[in-house]
Amino acid sequence: MAVKQATLFALMLERCLKTQRAIKPRPVLAAGLLWLMPTLASADGSWTATAPPVRVFMADRDAASALLSPPTEIPTGSTIHEVIWRFETAPDVAVRGRLCHADQCIRVPAARGRSQGLAGLSADTSLRFRFALRPDQRPGGVVEGLQVIVNYQHPAP
Repeated sequence: MAVKQATLFALMLERCLKTQRAIKPRPVLAAGLLWLMPTLASADGSWTATAPPVRVFMADRDAASALLSPPTEIPTGSTIHEVIWRFETAPDVAVRGRLCHADQCIRVPAARGRSQGLAGLSADTSLRFRFALRPDQRPGGVVEGLQVIVNYQHPAP
């Protein structure tokens, strides 16, 4: 699959470069495509999921999101390469967050980010956000806009 993606990338780059010569040079476009190359080479596939808002009441008790589930067509044996997440809170709400797989959790230190902390775990398993208020917060914060993108790799044939 990675070979197919690399070939597709090469064809796209070639077509863009031909088009650029016919019109005028656009180094930004070529640089943008080159920036994508490591991503294409590092993951054989990806899935994305969203969850409804979560109300967080306490600092000492986690509030869990709904499951962020993968589609059913992920090849058996695929493993996570990287996860990318995002969520939103009101400016006056500070939370401690984690993104959890059935086998382990990683800390999400900011509202947006990426991590390879779940790398090697099964890519066909649902994830879940867990949030708690920071100790100095008043009860009743809301975390919304929950989204995760999972880049995964297929096992070698």
